[in-house]
Amino acid sequence: MPDEFARSENPIVATREHRGITFALAAGLILALAGIGFLWKRLNDTSAQMAEMQDATQSRIAKLSDATTSLLEQRLASLDDKVSSAMKDSQTSFNSALKQARTQAARQSDELQGKLDEERQQLSGELADLKTTADSKFQDVSSNFDTVRADVSGVKAGVASTQEGLDKTTADLKRVIGDMGTMSGLIATNAKDLSALRALGERNYVEFDLSKQKPQQRIGDVTITMKKSDQKRNRYTVEILADDKQVQKSDKTVNEPVQFYLSRSKQPYELVVNQVKKDEIVGYVSEPKVLVARQ
Repeated sequence: MPDEFARSENPIVATREHRGITFALAAGLILALAGIGFLWKRLNDTSAQMAEMQDATQSRIAKLSDATTSLLEQRLASLDDKVSSAMKDSQTSFNSALKQARTQAARQSDELQGKLDEERQQLSGELADLKTTADSKFQDVSSNFDTVRADVSGVKAGVASTQEGLDKTTADLKRVIGDMGTMSGLIATNAKDLSALRALGERNYVEFDLSKQKPQQRIGDVTITMKKSDQKRNRYTVEILADDKQVQKSDKTVNEPVQFYLSRSKQPYELVVNQVKKDEIVGYVSEPKVLVARQ
């Protein structure tokens, strides 16, 4: 504290200190300007060197391009010569190969013609043998045909006899009015009649046998259940389930066509019982072959 006060009170000492600081700042400024000048000179020198290097590089590239172009032209000329020579050699080889191929083709053609002549002669011989065999077999077939024709005549006679018997059996069958007031189909009263109906092929026939032990049977879309059988009076009662509707046919007689309709048929289904036994009924259901829904 005393020293600082003493310096501030002495003007000479203060002036010297200011001069020293000013000198130092001036010296620093001079050094800085010198450094900037040096760096500016180096930058200019570097730019000049880079320009020289760029010019030198462009010159070398131009020389290299000229040298490369000249070399390529020389190689292309050499390649053209080689290609021309190769084409001449190839043409010569091609002409030689073509001549050889023509010679070989002519030789193979002669060989093939010879083989064709041999096969033609062989085929002619085989055709002659085949004709002889065919003539022989034709005579055998003619003989067999006469036999078959005689057999067919016999079959026709048998068919005619069978048809005559079927017509006679059909004539014995009956048509009656069903329980719904509709004329029924032909009614079979026994196994022989049922076979005759099947031979006619007009309807489908499904036989059934319902008893106390097995009172129910499903036939196609219909379920039949025996409810009662009266052997003395030849009467029975059944329950028919069709189209989810249950209908009871009560106190029906033997060989009476019991009729009912299904929604998918214009013609009636028919149930016929041929035998009524104790706790058992035997018969068949007649179904239309053509099922067309009713309107």
